[in-house]
Amino acid sequence: MSQEFALSHAQKISNQATNPDPIDIAKGGTVYLATADQDGNMVSYIQSNYMGFGSGIVIPNTGIAMQNRGADFSLDPLHANALIGGKKTYHTIIPGFLTKDGQAIGPFGVMGGYLQPQGHVQILMNTIDFNMNPQAALDAPRFHWLEKQKVELEGEFPLEVANELVKKGHDIPPLNDKSFFGRGQIIWRNPKTGELTGGTEKRTDGHIASY
Repeated sequence: MSQEFALSHAQKISNQATNPDPIDIAKGGTVYLATADQDGNMVSYIQSNYMGFGSGIVIPNTGIAMQNRGADFSLDPLHANALIGGKKTYHTIIPGFLTKDGQAIGPFGVMGGYLQPQGHVQILMNTIDFNMNPQAALDAPRFHWLEKQKVELEGEFPLEVANELVKKGHDIPPLNDKSFFGRGQIIWRNPKTGELTGGTEKRTDGHIASY
């Protein structure tokens, strides 16, 4: 919907016939939303169809497409994530919520596949250990553990940090795609004043709205 996207395709128009090739658009199936009101009510909400349009099944008369998170089940009966009746599949749908001393601080969430639990830990570390405000906590560079000693670092990490990790035996692959590092939103509420402070993701089309 952006002007830049429209302009990039308008520039392809010429006085010569061309093939109407399909547009390769960014793919994604998850939305996270945090909301709060003046009375202290707060909601942390995440929704995901998972792959493509999910299961491809739409509930009649609703327009709601069913997800297909069950694709993560294993058909091996000896596997820890084996498909068994009444069992929930392994997934990464994690709407986060922070409390302190029995008081609600607020909703937060980081989308991004298997980075989600790691992203949540990093957001909380930035907030609690490093005393960052919501926007700074989201903007800080992230890391993504993949397997064994393999760890991806976002480009903003200083080169010396990557070099020190390599010296300690970590495998740090080169990476330029920010989509691997999640997309988050935060609202914190000051329990003394009720003041709300929000942060939105710089890595995607996040947005803060108030009224």
